Amino acid sequence: MPKIKTNRAAAKRFRGSGGGGIKRNKANASHILTSKSTKRKRGLRQGAMVDHANLKGLRRLLPYI
Repeated sequence: MPKIKTNRAAAKRFRGSGGGGIKRNKANASHILTSKSTKRKRGLRQGAMVDHANLKGLRRLLPYI
């Protein structure tokens, strides 16, 4: 059985968590920050977990995570 290739774009954006989930960064934190409140920008710095609905597709892209 050959090895499965990892999608390199996805590998740069997601990390595995200790409990078997996948961690992600939040969007909308890179530019046009002047119109966003400080509270909102602070929340965007925190990581988040990938939703259950998207896990199956991500596991196909990241078979070894």
